[in-house]
Amino acid sequence: MNNKQTGNVSEDFGKLILRVTLAILILFHGISKLIKGADGILAMVAKTGLPAEFGYLVYVGEVLAPLLILFGVMTRPAALIVAVNMVVAVALVHAAEIFTLAKTGGWALELQAMFLISALAVAFLGAGRYSVAGQGGRWN
Repeated sequence: MNNKQTGNVSEDFGKLILRVTLAILILFHGISKLIKGADGILAMVAKTGLPAEFGYLVYVGEVLAPLLILFGVMTRPAALIVAVNMVVAVALVHAAEIFTLAKTGGWALELQAMFLISALAVAFLGAGRYSVAGQGGRWN
């Protein structure tokens, strides 16, 4: 295996690690919302003046999109959905914390920022060869 092939394998393995980590960590949040039900999310969305039904979109951003990312199918649009979901979550739930430090000294929104930036990285990088859909297609 020459250096170019090794580099591609390493890059694709890095994409796999990033993709799987992002998907699983976001899925924990989505599964929690599935178990608890949508009432809390719907009420929160309605409180902002938006139609409460928009709250169901959280399942797209925290369940469907992460599953697509995990398996490497329609990876780029799925990652963009996760990124938009994080922007909406910050705007609706965490806006007051944007300039706040946590008790540990870190930024109060570091988790949300990590999810957002990781999702953007996956959207730009694509799934890589270690995915169900492989490297083919502009959406993957």
